[in-house]
Parts: sequence; C-alpha cells; structure tokens
Amino acid sequence: MLSDIEIARSAKLEPVMNIAKNLSIPGDFLNSYGKFMAKISHSFLKNLNIRKGKLILVTAMTPTPAGEGKTTTSIGLSMALNKIGHRSIVTLREPSLGPVFGIKGGAAGGGYSQVLPMEDINLHFTGDIHAVGTAHNLISAVIDSHVRFGNDLDIDLTKITWPRAIDMNDRALRNIVIALGGHANGYPREDGFVITAASEIMAILCLSKDLQDLKNRVGNIVIGWSKNGKPVTVHELGIEGAIAVILKDAINPNLVQTIENTPAFIHGGPFANIAHGTNSIIATKMALGLSDYVVTESGFGSDLGAEKFFDFVSPAADLKPSVAVIVATVRAIKYHGGVPLKDLENENLEAIKKGIENLKIHIENVKKFNVPVVVALNRFATDTERELDLVVNTVEKLGAKISLNEAFAKGSEGTIDLAKKVIEVADESKFSPIYKWDSPVEEKIKILATEIYRAKDVSFSKEAITSLKQIEKAGLSNLPVIVAKTQYSISDDPSKLGAPDGYVFNVRNFKLSSGAGFIVAISGEIMLMPGLGKKPNAVNIDIDEKGNITGLF
Repeated sequence: MLSDIEIARSAKLEPVMNIAKNLSIPGDFLNSYGKFMAKISHSFLKNLNIRKGKLILVTAMTPTPAGEGKTTTSIGLSMALNKIGHRSIVTLREPSLGPVFGIKGGAAGGGYSQVLPMEDINLHFTGDIHAVGTAHNLISAVIDSHVRFGNDLDIDLTKITWPRAIDMNDRALRNIVIALGGHANGYPREDGFVITAASEIMAILCLSKDLQDLKNRVGNIVIGWSKNGKPVTVHELGIEGAIAVILKDAINPNLVQTIENTPAFIHGGPFANIAHGTNSIIATKMALGLSDYVVTESGFGSDLGAEKFFDFVSPAADLKPSVAVIVATVRAIKYHGGVPLKDLENENLEAIKKGIENLKIHIENVKKFNVPVVVALNRFATDTERELDLVVNTVEKLGAKISLNEAFAKGSEGTIDLAKKVIEVADESKFSPIYKWDSPVEEKIKILATEIYRAKDVSFSKEAITSLKQIEKAGLSNLPVIVAKTQYSISDDPSKLGAPDGYVFNVRNFKLSSGAGFIVAISGEIMLMPGLGKKPNAVNIDIDEKGNITGLF
C-alpha cells in the first residue's frame, strides 16, 4: 500500500475557488491563500440559515498510544455522506506545531481519508495560530509595561494570572523568571508559558460570533488581581481593539478539501484536555448553513471533548447535535484490557472482554445527553474476525449501532455503512446538557466527576478553594466549567486504564477564563505546556532539494 504522503501527492485536487463555487459562496467573501486554500469572511454567516444541516459529533473511547483514527473517521464519514447523495462538510481543528513536532505528528487524517494540502495544514497554514500567539503575547507585554510605568491599576505582581504563549512543546518555559537585568527591564517576577492552543485567546477566537463579539470577549479577560482583590481586565489596559486588529483575518474560517474533494473547514485549535477542544463556532455554523450534514470532531474521548461540546459549546452557540459517533479500535480495547503496546497485534479475546468496559462507559456517557450513538470500529489488518465479532456483538447488546470502518484503507467506500447508520438515527436526538450553568461550581464538578468520570467523590485542594472564593467574590462563579485533566484515563490519573471507579477526583486549582466564558478546573498533573519526548517527531521530519517534505504524519 502507498504511504500517506504518496497517497496525498497522487490526489487530484480541485482549485479551492471551485470548491467554494460548488458551495455557492460568493467570491466577494473569499480570500485565496494560493491555489488550494482560502479564507471565508465570517460576515458570510449572516447570509445563512444554520438550521439547514444536521450536526454529527465524532468523539472516541479513551485514547491510547496506538492511535484510534478519529480525524480519519471524521473525514471518511463526511466523504461517504457526499458519496451517497448528501451534501456534507467536515469541520476540524487546526494542528498545533507543538504536537506536530512532538509526540503526535500531523493531524490531517491518513491513508485515503485526508484533508489537503497536508503539508500546509500541518505547518503554518494561513497563520491563524501565529496570530493567536502574537495577540496573547501583546497582552503579556502591555501588562509588564503598565507595571513598569507606574502601575496605575495597582496590579498585584504576585497575582498576575496571564502567562505568555508559544506554539511549541517546551517544558523549560513552564516556570520562568522575567525582567532580570535591572530597573530598565521592569520588575522581576515569576511567569511562565502555555502552548498557544491553551491560550484564552484561542478559546475566544473559536467561540466568537463576529469581530465585535471577539473584541468584547477580549476586553473581559481577567489578567490578574489588584492589591485590593479586584479583577483586572484587558479592557482596563485599553488594548482589546489592538487584539481584534491582530485577529481580523484569523477569525475567518479556512476552506480546504479532502482527498475526494469534499469541502473541509479547518479553523481554530483549542486542546480538549486543557480547553474546550473543538473548532470555531463560526466554521461549524457556516457549514450547517451550507450542507445537509456537518461532521465535526471533538478532542480525545467523550469524557473530555464530547462532554465539553455538549455542556458548553452547544448551549453557548445554540447548537443541537443530532448524532455522536464514538471511534474505537480492537487495539485500544485490548490496551484498556491490560495488553502491553507491543502485544496489541496478537489475538486476545479475554482482554477484549475486560477492555470493552471502557467503550461501554463512553457509550453510556453520550446517552446521558440524550444523543443517539453509533460506534465506528476502525479496522486494522491485525484484527481477527473473532475479535471483531466479539466487539460488534457486545456493542449491539449495549443498544448502540456499530459499523466496521475502513476509511483509512478505502476512503469513502470504507465508510458508507457508517454514514447510513448515522442517517438512520439522526432524527432521534433529544439533546440536553447534563448540568445547568447557574448551578454552584462545586455541584457542576461533582456531577461531571460522578456521572462522567465515574468517581465516588471530589476533593478540592486549599489552592483550589482559595481561587474559587476569589472567583465567587468577583461575581463570576455562574460560568460553565471546563475540566483540564488527563486524556489517557476517564479519571484524573493517567495510570488508571479501562473503567476506573470508586476513586476520589482531585481538583487542585481553578483558572478564570472570563473572556471565553468559562472556569477551568485543573485536575491531576495536567500540563498547560507540554514537553518534548526523548525522540520527538521532529527527528523524523525532513525536506529534500525538490521541496518534498517527509515525516509530518
């Protein structure tokens, strides 16, 4: 079989303006970035009826190092819906350079189910993430300049909560000291970096309905606290207009295509383990107004991306998900059944019987939001018929539809059965969030911990209690909760595989994201700035004298 890169280079791409024309997007709303990429003005959304399309959310069981193929499934499903006569658009997040050069590699699908041009999408694309990082760091620079020249807002230097940002995995920047070198450089203080995907600016970009809304949200960002305990906002620094200028192009969704010329909107990139984990609301709503079915993807498992999509993104954007597709693999099920990574290719029915409890929890989780479930079982060459049959029979007994998915090997042809099963249940949704926004923060977290993460109770550290009281004092505790936790377990402990229960879920701190409109509850050892491994993916990436890039997958 051809490699991913060979398949991508053999694809016959349509000029992006043809893709836009087929969607009936007027040229006045388009800005081409070369032959195969374009931006669509966010103002085009005002011309559309977003109730036209049905929304399909692709999520997954708890991820493993073996990889489950969620993006590949999303792309394949959208292509298959088009192939059987429906108009479909896939909406995805933009890859972050940190994971691209770190442990994960590229994020544009694979095999015969890719979005293209892959190299551009995985690298600088149309510059959105760079714009987010620049906007974020302008705020950082203005904060320290303000303090240096009199500190009129009486900002407490020990309570500045706004870090700096960079789109790279760099553990050395998690905790730093700035402004060394004397008075001319400002006042020394502790600081740190987050990866750009974890920036509140990224969350705001993906949640804003237009440029004015973006500017207002930026103005509401709390960057720290004054010496008398009051929140200090970007509006008080007077730079929300400048931030909006930096993001004036980044707010516009990016139009590309799949390997089979299905339209794809790729826009924004918040992580689901440290933010809300889905592409921009503007892109999703625009796609809903242009197609019959929109396939969108949430990050990691249903306990992270899907929960946040249901409890936060959907109410915030007035979206009504019609179906949830849960991606699973025989390999992942065996991994959660205790099989080491090196032995996943060997048949092991007992491990499947044990590990499928993880998939069962994800099915139950989605059903709690009254959304119908279809399991996409991604097929690998090493899967045996007995293993596949065991998974299919077990899932069907749980009351969920399941489809063997071969998007990677066959593109849309391998995903037609999944598309048909999605359509069969698309009118059955009675979607409702699992908690109310106006409930107390502790109550919201307890609902998530016991209902979704399967804990018996919740504990709050002293630091968490102090920070929550500060948020309550500022009158902002009625915001929804975004939990930042490990993606490798349903619990807050990455070592707890399978279906952990009976444990205590630990919240160690709270972070206010008032511009984005949520409170982040930080649990476990989750890092807002990842680090590179001993052998990062960067060592696999190269370019030859003809400009051909290798190693991005």
